[in-house]
Amino acid sequence: MSRPRVLYVTDLAYPARGRRYGDEDVFLTSRLRETFDLALCHPRDAGALMTGFDVVVVRNSGPVLGYQDAYDAFRARAREAGTVVHNPLTGRADMAGKQYLLDLTGAGYPVIPAVDSAAELGRLPAADTYVAKPKRGADSVGLRVVPPRELPGLPYADGLLVQPFIDFQYEVSFYFVDDTLQYALYAPDPERRWELRPYEPTAADREFARRFVDWNALPYGIQRVDACRTREGGLLLVELEDLNPYLSLDRLTEPVREAFVAAMTASVRRAAAR
Repeated sequence: MSRPRVLYVTDLAYPARGRRYGDEDVFLTSRLRETFDLALCHPRDAGALMTGFDVVVVRNSGPVLGYQDAYDAFRARAREAGTVVHNPLTGRADMAGKQYLLDLTGAGYPVIPAVDSAAELGRLPAADTYVAKPKRGADSVGLRVVPPRELPGLPYADGLLVQPFIDFQYEVSFYFVDDTLQYALYAPDPERRWELRPYEPTAADREFARRFVDWNALPYGIQRVDACRTREGGLLLVELEDLNPYLSLDRLTEPVREAFVAAMTASVRRAAAR
């Protein structure tokens, strides 16, 4: 029986702070090879190499700002050729930039409120400091912390959005394959956000995270819902990562990690069969 052919896109040498992207992808590809005929490539090469594969899996490929032209060309070629991509290129969240934070704010979702013009600053709650970041940013690239007095003069026309700096208890992330929550991790110490521990989500937590996965409406793929627990006890969305979320698999127990591998394998197989 023929095996699906997978092109796995990753930057094994990406210098992530506090994590080792390459280790995660070495592990995942070693397991996916049990089911698929698999090749790895750098994100700059994906557009040129994807012909002949049943599915292109985009994983830890780093912020696209570092290779925007190559990424745009890859998307255009994939759409023109009808290439199956995992995650699908229809993502409405980080895959398309930070505009979704403004959209979700306007729609009344539980998200840290965001605006992208000086005229809308009055919609933000008062705060001692604010966070300004480019809509096309990722991995904290271009992020600035600014005092209130500087807000009116920021270069919003350059594609900037602003959010209040939230005093939170901790950050927590929910990891989905397709529409199923696989596990959750949290950082008990806000100053050490990459020291993650397993987190047992409540029913309310699960409902919170699923709202954003349902909103994004991807037919398959891997998503990470990042949130913060406010001092008042509620959750607010920080980020919905639907392009290449780091999975922190090294923080999981073996049974949970194996369950994730099985779920991802099944998801890629379903994508390849389309």
